[in-house]
Amino acid sequence: MESVYIADLYDLTQTMAAELFEGKDFPWEVLPDIGDWIMQKGPTLDTEIYEQQGQGIWIARTASIASTASITGPVIIGEYTEVRPGAFIRGKVLVGSYCVVGNSTELKNVVLFNNVQVPHYNYVGDSILGYKSHMGAGSITSNVKSDKKPVIVKGSKERWETGFKKFGAMLGDHVEVGCGSVLNPGTVVGRNTNIYPLTSVRGVIPSDSIVKTMENIVDKE
Repeated sequence: MESVYIADLYDLTQTMAAELFEGKDFPWEVLPDIGDWIMQKGPTLDTEIYEQQGQGIWIARTASIASTASITGPVIIGEYTEVRPGAFIRGKVLVGSYCVVGNSTELKNVVLFNNVQVPHYNYVGDSILGYKSHMGAGSITSNVKSDKKPVIVKGSKERWETGFKKFGAMLGDHVEVGCGSVLNPGTVVGRNTNIYPLTSVRGVIPSDSIVKTMENIVDKE
């Protein structure tokens, strides 16, 4: 099924930011609000579970943060999440519980649902990654078009003009992105879809699919 609607992509019980999505139809509509939401949410977090570790930075006490990771607020990092050496978290970032943010991975203006893994050399900007989604080593979200024009989400039958010049990818729950793949600006990938390594992905990808190339997308059996 090809869909760009929040209800078809995400299990909102798997993020503390469910209220961020309320009243919105499309996941990219949350992108301008992530930073402000974190600054409002942070001071309300249970201090037995979360500790404020700098201006606009709240980190769960059970999270494991490498000493060489760079973290700039506003940021919330959830319980039992691992942030590995050399990670670069640039702000406006919500990392859920039981996530992995890997070595040399860079995050900016994103929501990672619970159990998301971006473990090796990933760039994720202006994006939403659903529950248990995983980006293979070296896969990235490209969040600005080469012509610098606003991003348009292009489905097989419909187009959505977002008005955003910075817009990476919306990955539904349980999406697997192969190593070295590029998710072009405005990519939306449906739930339970697998993307082969070294694939350049664009547009709206149906749920329960296997993307071998953009010309060869098959249903999962």
